[in-house]
Amino acid sequence: MSRAPPLTRADFRWFMPITTRWMDNDPFGHVNNVVYYSWIDTAVNRFLIDHGLLDIATSEIIGIVAETGCRYFSEVAYPDDIWVGLAVETLGRSSVRYACGIFRGDAETVSAEAYFVHVYCARANMRPTPIPDHIRAEMQKIQRQP
Repeated sequence: MSRAPPLTRADFRWFMPITTRWMDNDPFGHVNNVVYYSWIDTAVNRFLIDHGLLDIATSEIIGIVAETGCRYFSEVAYPDDIWVGLAVETLGRSSVRYACGIFRGDAETVSAEAYFVHVYCARANMRPTPIPDHIRAEMQKIQRQP
């Protein structure tokens, strides 16, 4: 089975620093896989909050995680400083698929790469709804071009 090469910093449009914590390491001496998902969820939501696209308590339209996946290339361990890179891969009517990269320090290639799908729903009934125009416009700013 052949495997696509890892993504690089150039594949991402927005970055967020995260510091590893002692408790992130597992008994094998590296960051446990579940922590990567936490970093990715944090980065996506931080992007939305920082750009005025999500108010956790009051937004009437919210993104619900529908699907995720991750490929690992190299270990990350405490006390590494990492960066989470983010880009929009696909922007649909009511869903968005983000590409996410975990970079160790100033490395050019990812230690892990993931995808993260949000389906936008009306908070009142949790039914899919079109992505509002102001949210779509900000997402297009970090969309990867083919």
